[in-house]
Amino acid sequence: MIGLVQRVKQARVDVAGQTIGAIGPGLLLLVCAEPGDGEAQAEKLIAKLLKLRIFSDAAGKMNLSLQDVDGGLLIVSQFTLAADLAGGNRPSFSGAAGPELGRKLYEHCLTFARARHGLVQSGEFGADMQVSLVNDGPVTIPMRIIN
Repeated sequence: MIGLVQRVKQARVDVAGQTIGAIGPGLLLLVCAEPGDGEAQAEKLIAKLLKLRIFSDAAGKMNLSLQDVDGGLLIVSQFTLAADLAGGNRPSFSGAAGPELGRKLYEHCLTFARARHGLVQSGEFGADMQVSLVNDGPVTIPMRIIN
């Protein structure tokens, strides 16, 4: 699984002009399943994310996790994270899981996260989404969980 984590002051996702998920301070996770991924990879990604120490402590050091600061988590599916640019200027997305597996693992990420964290919002799998955010720092971290 591929994840792109952004520490945010706020973030929201809109579909057809309607806000369907929004958070204040916390993390925005863009996530993409790859062929061969399963629930174990989804769970490992979310578990790592929840404990990732990228929030400042009283001394100003990145030493606190999302759970420590009780921040929001917005999870959005984004198959374009699997883009392959090796073949020219038009990206190939064959490295992304198919829609059936992608949806299943995205929904598993949401279920797993909601069972472990208080404030979890989401996008809509397969929808044309507009994601707005105020990146805090900026802090942006790529994550990859290998099978």
